[in-house]
Amino acid sequence: QETLFPYIKDNVKEYLRAHWEEEECQRDVGLLRKQAQEDSSLDGAVPIPLESGSGEEELERVIQAVVDNVHWQMSLDRKTTALKQLQGHMWRAAYATGHVKGEIFEDVVPAIRKWREAGMKVYIYSSGSVEAQKLLFGYSTEGDILELFDGHFDTKIGPKVESESYRRIAASIGCATNNILFLTDVPREANAAEEADTHVAVVIRPGNAGLTDDEKSYYSLISSFTELFLPSST
Repeated sequence: QETLFPYIKDNVKEYLRAHWEEEECQRDVGLLRKQAQEDSSLDGAVPIPLESGSGEEELERVIQAVVDNVHWQMSLDRKTTALKQLQGHMWRAAYATGHVKGEIFEDVVPAIRKWREAGMKVYIYSSGSVEAQKLLFGYSTEGDILELFDGHFDTKIGPKVESESYRRIAASIGCATNNILFLTDVPREANAAEEADTHVAVVIRPGNAGLTDDEKSYYSLISSFTELFLPSST
């Protein structure tokens, strides 16, 4: 929230100028233009005109319209496919050039290596797309750590606040829900996972939203992965 989304707002114009002639960028703009037409009746909607000719001024006018449209959609926290697609391509370029890195807490990688050595599998379930997850872990402060994960899930499997999503994940990885431990910092997600008979620990990290006293007393809380102990093999 504090790095990736501001990066889009600050760099979208520069990105469009640099990549405008590329097929991928033109597809992204086409999708945004189509979305803008569907949004035309909404308050404050920003239309994206077609390029009616050549010339630097004309191009600037269209690019500015795309920038204004992206800013408008982001100000409403919209999750349209058109917006997410452009954001995904911009983030990919930012990670690849080293402008952005996924920050990994130092206890995470050693813990996951230990779990995997013990024969456990590790999956990511995030409201961020699978593509965004792979960028974050592929270009992280710990290097490329994608090999540590057995798979990725996003909201295509279902919302994180619905218990059915956790049952679907369990079915898809061939595991009973009560053999899964789900780590989250969001109590509503923890509730949904518990309803599906999944074990849950709530993770306290710098920058996470605070918990109520009831939540603190109800959930198993950890502040580092070193606090999780492997089940005994006996």
